[in-house]
Amino acid sequence: MEGCWRGILATLVVLAGLAVSGSSYQIIEGPKNATVLVGWEARFNCTVSQGWRLIMWALNSTVVLSVTPKEPIITNNRFTSESYEEGSNFVSEMIIHDVQFSDAGQIKCSLQNSDREGSAFLSVQVVGKLSIPNNSLVVTEDEPCNVTCHAVGWTPLPALSWEVGVPASHSSCYSVPEPDDLQSAVSVLTLTPQGNGTLTCVATMKGLQVPESVTVNLTVLPSPLGDIDESGTSLPTWAIVLLAVSFSLLLILIIVLIIIFCCCCVSGREKKESDYQSEIRKSANVKTNKETLETKLKNGNENYGYRSDEPKTTKAASLPPKSNESSVPEERSSGHPHQACLVCSSI
Repeated sequence: MEGCWRGILATLVVLAGLAVSGSSYQIIEGPKNATVLVGWEARFNCTVSQGWRLIMWALNSTVVLSVTPKEPIITNNRFTSESYEEGSNFVSEMIIHDVQFSDAGQIKCSLQNSDREGSAFLSVQVVGKLSIPNNSLVVTEDEPCNVTCHAVGWTPLPALSWEVGVPASHSSCYSVPEPDDLQSAVSVLTLTPQGNGTLTCVATMKGLQVPESVTVNLTVLPSPLGDIDESGTSLPTWAIVLLAVSFSLLLILIIVLIIIFCCCCVSGREKKESDYQSEIRKSANVKTNKETLETKLKNGNENYGYRSDEPKTTKAASLPPKSNESSVPEERSSGHPHQACLVCSSI
C-alpha cells in the first residue's frame, strides 16, 4: 500500500516538472495581418520567450518553415527566415517571396510541446489593367459627353475616381462591377466641357502604395451656330438680345426703303401725267390759234369778193337788219356758217 502511494507521488512530481519546463517558454506576440500584391514579399514576425526548442510556421495548416536555435529548416525557397534578439526575447520572421494569389489564407506560428500559437491572415491582391478606350478624345463645347474607364483583372475591385483637368460646367461619375466578370469594373465620367485639357482615371486599393492611373487628352471644338437648336442648348442672354435688336433694325430699314420706293414711283407717274396733259393743252392751243388765223384770212377774202361781184350782197344790204337770234338759225339752215360768229364763240 505504501509502495503504491510512492508511485503515484513520483508520477505527480514528473508531471509537475514537465509542466514547469513546458511553461518556461511561450509566444509573447504572434504575427499580424498583412495585405500584399501578387509578386511582392510578405513578412510575419513571431516573438517568443527564451528556452524554446522549435518554432514552426504553417500556411493554411501546412508547415512551410521550421526554425531551430541553430538554423532554419527550409523546405521551399519561397519561404525563408530571419532572426532578431529583442531584449531577452527572440523574434522569428518568416518571409514569403514572390507571393502568389494562392498564398492567401491563415498564417500560424507555434512552438513544439506548447498548445499556444499565434495566427494572422494573409490577403493577396491582384493589380489588373486600367484603360480608357481612346487615348485622345474630341468633343463639342458645352455638350454633355461620357468617358469610360475599364479596370480588368483586379482582386479585389479597386476604388475608381477621376481627376478632371478641363474647365467644365458640370461633372459627375459612377462605378459599377461588370456583371459577367467579378474581377472587372467600369467607371463612367459625365461632363460638359468648356475647354481643352486632360482626364485621369485613378485606381486605388489598400495594399497599393502608389495608385494606378491612366490619362487621356480631351480636345474641345467650338459649337457651330447652326447646331444650337439640335443639340438642345441655347444662346446666352446677351446674344439673344443682340440678335433681336439687329433683326428689328433690319425690319425697320426694309419698311423705310419700301415706303421711299413707293413714293418715288407715285411722284414719277404724276410728273409724267402732268407733262402729258401740258403737251395736250399746248397742242390744242396751237391748233386753235392756227384755225383762227386761217379763218380770218378766209373771211377777209370772202368779204372782198362778195362786195365787188355779187349783186345779192347789195340786195341783202338794203334789207332791214335782223336780230342776232334770227340770224343764227338762218345761217345754220343755209349751210354757209358765219366765221365771225365762230370766232366770237371761241373767245
